[in-house]
Amino acid sequence: MKAQANQIRPGWVIEHNNKQWAVSKINLIQPGKGGAFIQVEMRDVATGIKTQERWRTADTVEKLMNEEVDCQYLYQEGNNLIFMNTENYDQFEIPKEMMGESALYLQDNMAVIIGFIEGKPISVTLPPHVVLTVTETEPSIKNQTATTSYKPAVLENGIKTMVPPFISAGEKIVVATSDNSYVERAK
Repeated sequence: MKAQANQIRPGWVIEHNNKQWAVSKINLIQPGKGGAFIQVEMRDVATGIKTQERWRTADTVEKLMNEEVDCQYLYQEGNNLIFMNTENYDQFEIPKEMMGESALYLQDNMAVIIGFIEGKPISVTLPPHVVLTVTETEPSIKNQTATTSYKPAVLENGIKTMVPPFISAGEKIVVATSDNSYVERAK
């Protein structure tokens, strides 16, 4: 199925140069001069080799139809992540490097969607948001209100993000898994 390059999302599987590629990260770049383009980080499904490719937003790519299955993350065993199909309770493993940095967001019993091509798992789609605890950040300043300035913070999974000045260490926040950005305080 043909799709415009600006519609590409992490978790998609596309065909490029007669190979199947699992998309792991996208970045829309809008330079000051010229047209916008999309930079895609992707992994060869067969070999696991990563590459980056750029397309203009008007270019088209071939999206492969893959079977998407609701699964649950169970645990990590060595360099493999163990998942369970929630329909038939079959357990299977996926190499941790297949997920890249997004594997840091996995939490016990987390519901995920795994894409399969010909019975082989090729992509993992995380929930759009997760709740994590801030482990390190600068102390908040008394009477400081929310401004447009953000400060760096380290989350419990080791990922660095920017948070508003009123967030302090030990607080739980909601983080977008697509770009590691702060969404809101956890309720």
